[in-house]
Amino acid sequence: MLTVILGILVGLALGLTGSGGSLFAVPLLIYVLHIQPQAATTISLAAITVVAAFGAVEAGLNKMIEWRASLFFLIGGIVAAPLGVRIADRIDGSTLITGFGILMLLIAVSMWYRAIRQPEQLSVVRVNFLRQQDEQTAICQLSDDRKLTLAAPCTVVLIVTGAVTGLLSGLFGVGGGFLIVPALIFITDIGINRAVATSLAIITIIGLSGVLSAIGQGRTLDIMVLGLFMLGGIIGMLLGRLLAKQIPALLLQKIFSVFILLIALLTLTTRLS
Repeated sequence: MLTVILGILVGLALGLTGSGGSLFAVPLLIYVLHIQPQAATTISLAAITVVAAFGAVEAGLNKMIEWRASLFFLIGGIVAAPLGVRIADRIDGSTLITGFGILMLLIAVSMWYRAIRQPEQLSVVRVNFLRQQDEQTAICQLSDDRKLTLAAPCTVVLIVTGAVTGLLSGLFGVGGGFLIVPALIFITDIGINRAVATSLAIITIIGLSGVLSAIGQGRTLDIMVLGLFMLGGIIGMLLGRLLAKQIPALLLQKIFSVFILLIALLTLTTRLS
């Protein structure tokens, strides 16, 4: 039952924000269920992959996913995710968790900064003037029919960003939505709704690459824990998608960043004590 509850918390975070669920998953698996770090990152990545897939199917049916941007993002991510798994297998658990804590700390600060200094990025409907400005500076330009024009600089940036996401995914067992969503908004300016939907599709495929690589390199999965965790994650994801429509995005971003900060500090303090 505890495993299901923890899964619900992770799925809730993913459903509310389109990112960040795995930032809660790894510490919860390690400190509450007492699973070893490398095993925890694998379970986290597998669960996040399945939960994100449910959200991606819904988004795909609603035609919210930007598939062309996803393709180039995935080229880098699929190649880099197995590399992250190999690196994780070559470092000790304490170093891995310390690195994860530092990553969480940086993400929390970044999320709070964007909530304070760039609140327009969190709006579902953006002011036309802001959109016109962003389209002039976005690396991937939008055509009149709102489709991406994938010139050489655009594809290179998407591939590199995808590679960074894949590396972190394999290394720390994270989905990478915390990087994918703001990157898509900045690079393409497709808007928060489509960015979140596209993020779920990318997380699904990059996560699958990382999980298969981990299994191929000899890691084992506790099927019972994984199954219960995924069940809770799916329930949480559905609840999160419903609640997200009722909570202002700016408030949600601030609350989420504070929770990540607290968990990051707890993780670092525990490892360093």
